[in-house]
Amino acid sequence: MRRVLQAALGCIVAAAVSGCGGGSPSSAPAADTTRLTVLAAASLTPSYEQIGKQFEKNHSGVDVQFTFEGSQDLVAQMAQGAPADVLATADRTSMDAAVKENLVEAPREFARNVLALITPAGNPAKVTGLNSSLDGAKLVICAPEVPCGNATRKLTSRLGVTLKPMSEEQKVTDVRGKVESGEADAGIVYRTDAITAGSKVHVVPIDRAGEVVNDYPIAVAAGAVHHDLAKDFVEYVMSGEAQRVLAGNGFLRPR
Repeated sequence: MRRVLQAALGCIVAAAVSGCGGGSPSSAPAADTTRLTVLAAASLTPSYEQIGKQFEKNHSGVDVQFTFEGSQDLVAQMAQGAPADVLATADRTSMDAAVKENLVEAPREFARNVLALITPAGNPAKVTGLNSSLDGAKLVICAPEVPCGNATRKLTSRLGVTLKPMSEEQKVTDVRGKVESGEADAGIVYRTDAITAGSKVHVVPIDRAGEVVNDYPIAVAAGAVHHDLAKDFVEYVMSGEAQRVLAGNGFLRPR
């Protein structure tokens, strides 16, 4: 009996390692997870989180890790050696800078976006547009070096409007956050951010907003550790399935 128990115990221990009773090689532990690192513009957060989950479902053993920041910050991080397999920016200017530094391969446009003016729910400051209703209001916009800030500068220049913001943020999501919390009376964000915020904000129409459109390019990083997988991710972002996710979050289709 003692030897039977010892044998049984030995089988249990062996099973934990490689199986008992002549198990085949297929019973070996699964391969380690492959981590795909994607640097993406902050305005892509909800869309790319959805796209990343579906990509993982389609690619067993893959873990997509995102960093969402202002596009210019992402390019700066890559230039300083931050690991990346894929880069997606909110404008061509940021991606062009990455190309100039040989940080990425050939970019492809995958989406477009336009600006929106938002206020806290109920519009307590009674903002009616980019006009005198903003006088004395606590306005938040993106910094001029940020894609949404550059778009804001272009649009206000076309409209002949001078803004007096209380702060200029490095990420469009920070602008949205200050409006949602009531810290700001109004903020200029992307249409996609207004959709993401939902009932937390009130959207005020902007005249001629469609005249300034930001193109969103994506590219495989030149130093991608998982080059083929990075190419697969880019192709998936261009696919009909991913494009429907982007459209559902308010993005316009690429030209």
